[in-house]
Amino acid sequence: MDIATRIPVPGTFNFRDVGGLPAASGTVRDGVLFRSDGLSRLGEAGRRKLTELGVGIVIDLRDEQEVERMPDDIDGLGLEVLRLPVFEGSGASQGAAGVSLEELYERIVTKHASVVVAAVREIASAGDRAVVVHCTAGKDRTGVVVALALLAVGVDRESVIADYARTEANLAGEWLEEMVGLIGRYGVPDTPALRTLMGGSPREAIEGVIESVERANGSAREYLLANGLTLAELSALEGLLISPSAN
Repeated sequence: MDIATRIPVPGTFNFRDVGGLPAASGTVRDGVLFRSDGLSRLGEAGRRKLTELGVGIVIDLRDEQEVERMPDDIDGLGLEVLRLPVFEGSGASQGAAGVSLEELYERIVTKHASVVVAAVREIASAGDRAVVVHCTAGKDRTGVVVALALLAVGVDRESVIADYARTEANLAGEWLEEMVGLIGRYGVPDTPALRTLMGGSPREAIEGVIESVERANGSAREYLLANGLTLAELSALEGLLISPSAN
């Protein structure tokens, strides 16, 4: 699989499979863990594509306001849905507060560590059902959760960072312009800083939170263990995600 290419799920802009990323003991399995922007516009074609991909679990990291405004279009698919709001406050409130990506990511791993762990635990227990983790853009909350899950099972650090950074190109254009217009209705001016917050994925942002986690805990693995994940769950996560090398 070309890990740089998004999967064209109708109604999404940033739906991707993290399969193919190199790890210390092998590679990430294809078709096991997907990451995405919102699923509110799937339509019949998009729902059919989720079924074709074997998606059985949706981990939704959005807050209540986002869910009410843009509910996932997945009725009738029989999916298990886990609602785990990583932070309260819409994109509008974050933009109005002038929060940077670095500050936002630090808040995710400190104030909402238990929610991050709950998401990783759900992935680890997925069995033969594919999981899609998503928020609104599929880059910040989703990016941090997916990055920590991958790092914890030995996925190459540079590959994790590069996977995060790919999001910006997927969101540029139609998605970003619509979101900037939406935020503008709340009185938030269109600025370069807002566009970075809404649609940017600079590698420095994810590098910063990885380094913060490592300074405080030693590694992503130890961060998850310190916040409630068990060794058995970490082992299950690695077994699920990593296809061992032949050597």
